[in-house]
Amino acid sequence: MRNGFDGGVHPPHYKTHTEDVAIRSAREPEVVVIPLVQHLGAPCEATVKKGDVVDVGQVIGDASAFVSAPVHASVSGKVFKVEPRLHPALGKPVPAVIIESDGENRWHDSIEPRDAEDLTPEEIIRTMRTAGLVGLGGAAFPTAVKFSPPKDKPVDTFLLNGAECEPFLTADHRLMLEGTADILTGMRVMMRALGVTTGTICIEDNKPDALAAMEAACKDVPDIKVVSLKTRYPQGSEKQLIKSVLNRDVPPPPGLPMDVGVVVSNVSTAHALSRAFKTGMPLIERVVTVTGPAIAEPANLLVKIGTLFHQLIEECGGFEGNASRLIMGGPMMGIAQFSTDVPVIKGTSGILALGAEDEWDGEATACIKCGRCVDVCPMRLVPILISAYAEREWYEKAEQLYAADCLECGCCSFICPARRPLVQAIRMAKQHIMNQRRERQAAST
Repeated sequence: MRNGFDGGVHPPHYKTHTEDVAIRSAREPEVVVIPLVQHLGAPCEATVKKGDVVDVGQVIGDASAFVSAPVHASVSGKVFKVEPRLHPALGKPVPAVIIESDGENRWHDSIEPRDAEDLTPEEIIRTMRTAGLVGLGGAAFPTAVKFSPPKDKPVDTFLLNGAECEPFLTADHRLMLEGTADILTGMRVMMRALGVTTGTICIEDNKPDALAAMEAACKDVPDIKVVSLKTRYPQGSEKQLIKSVLNRDVPPPPGLPMDVGVVVSNVSTAHALSRAFKTGMPLIERVVTVTGPAIAEPANLLVKIGTLFHQLIEECGGFEGNASRLIMGGPMMGIAQFSTDVPVIKGTSGILALGAEDEWDGEATACIKCGRCVDVCPMRLVPILISAYAEREWYEKAEQLYAADCLECGCCSFICPARRPLVQAIRMAKQHIMNQRRERQAAST
């Protein structure tokens, strides 16, 4: 068992709502809203227009930029509109393709299975891009880019991330139990793309059944091993996972795992890659955990990208009691929503509904200088000072304290006895710092 990164916290798991609930397909949506921004990097431009008839798996948005990923129709039908719609991660309207389903689920002519064994690493990576794959653990970084390290940064180690350390979420957990073979297939393809000969599956010890399932599946696979990680948040963060398993320190931003010879990918991404080869279908659906004390019947649902939140909540029996907060993702790093009329995107791992009784009802008080936020910060930062500078708009001082290195994991806010809004303030500082850096870069070119 491994346990090797600094800081971290032990929030209650709250996974019992859905950890034993098998994945089932969500009801077919009558309308899907598919944002053209579902990944880090350059946004896509629509390749269809109002009135066009589209098929499942058809490209409806793409970009020529290297750091990007195309988006595809998740249903067949007619394009109703191409217009800005509210985005669940960005909190503002972005261009989206709205499709009215015809109920036929007619596959596009380009969809055909492929055998990865016949492909070169370059062809595998090209398939990753054409399939629109992004990291499904939440970051949504284009997978093809991650698997294309520069030649001066050779990769010797591949880690498959099954930690799923966020409370409440069980989508990866259930996939490891129900989609074990596809995960292993996808992992082997990823290893071939990187040219590495061994891989490691990393799972926290609060998922003993997933550990047992993956270990049994790897029993006769000598090039893949499974490691058990002591449960601690944010174990699933790439840098912390690499430290725990390999004792390698990823350099501060803009440092990446490839700088220490490592690539990390999520188990759901490996599963999606396997399906992309087995069926030929690009990334048009994903497993979403719909859960929380304010959901009547929590579930793990296989959901078409673009399905609206309110449909999934209704499918799970609706809200129970006084739902006061809706979050995309988990309670630590998730994004609060002010509407249920937002779509599932590639990075939607969960929909969490909390009741008023589940939330802190007190107001933030003055910092008591206890230092707990410093103790738990996995990036060795000083959250209280960075947030104080941010609140005063002293962004240069915040930058000097490496505010841009913050993971926004929420450990500091979770542990703070004064309930200071540390993450919100640091996030504000980060945004200002990044904007200033972009302005300086633009001015210098």
